[in-house]
Amino acid sequence: MDIALPINCAKFWGPSYAVEIAMRYQQPSIESKLRSLVYENKVTELIVIPLFPQYASATTGSVHDEVMRVLRQWEVIPKLTLVNAYAKNKKMIDVFVANAKKHDLNIYDHFVFSFHGVPQRHVRKSDLSGTHCLKVNNCCRIKCEANQYCYSAQCHQTALAIADRLGLHENQFSISFQSRLGRDPWLQPYTDQTLSEKLKQGNKNILVFSPAFVADCLETTIEIGHEYKENFMHDGGERLDLVESLNDSDGWVDALAEMVIKKGS
Repeated sequence: MDIALPINCAKFWGPSYAVEIAMRYQQPSIESKLRSLVYENKVTELIVIPLFPQYASATTGSVHDEVMRVLRQWEVIPKLTLVNAYAKNKKMIDVFVANAKKHDLNIYDHFVFSFHGVPQRHVRKSDLSGTHCLKVNNCCRIKCEANQYCYSAQCHQTALAIADRLGLHENQFSISFQSRLGRDPWLQPYTDQTLSEKLKQGNKNILVFSPAFVADCLETTIEIGHEYKENFMHDGGERLDLVESLNDSDGWVDALAEMVIKKGS
C-alpha cells in the first residue's frame, strides 16, 4: 500500500474527490493509477499519501521517486502534493491508543513499540550534518535539525506520543526494530532480543505495538504474533499480545481525510 486516500471518502468530501489505491512494487501500479486519476477522472490536483507514517528513503522516498518518474514523462504535470511523514498525527495516535485500550493494560509488565528496521547506513545518510546520527547519546530522542529527516527519530516520536497518551513512564516501555536482513547492522535494539531481555528481567506479560504499519500484515501478525510470541512463551513468558493496527477504522479514515484537506500531517 503506497498511494491512497480513504476508500469511503465520500462522507467527508463528496463526489468531487477521486480516490485510487496503488502498490509500489505490485499491482495496481502507481503509474496506472496516476493515469486513471488524471486521464479518466480528470483531476487537476494530485495528493499522494504514502501509507508509511515515518519517512524512510526505502519506503516513502521510493514512492515519491516512482511518482516523479512517471510524471516527468508527461507534457503537463498537475499540481502535486507529496505528503512526507505524519509520525505524530494526532488522529492516527488516537486510533493506536484506542486499540491499545481494548486490552486490559493493567495486566502487562512492559510495553514494546516495534518498528520495521532499516540499515543504519540509511539513517546516517539522513543526517546532513554528519555529526549527530549514531554519534550522540539518545540521538533519536533529541529533536533537532540534524535528525528532522531521520526515520528512527520519527519512530521515536510516534512511540513517545502513544506512550504519553497512555500515561506510560520511561521504564514501562521500550522502542525496538524488527525484520532485519543481511549482514549490515540495522537499527537497534532488535525486537526479538528486546523481548528476550525484558523476559529475563521478569517481564512475563508484554503488549507490543507496530506503529510503522497502518494495517495488520504478515510482518506483524506472523513475525510478532506467532514467531516472537512462540519464542517468548517457550522461554517462560506468560502473555505476549499485539495491538491491532489502524486498518479500516473510522478514526484512521478521518485522519487520512484531514491530511488531504490540510495537504499534510
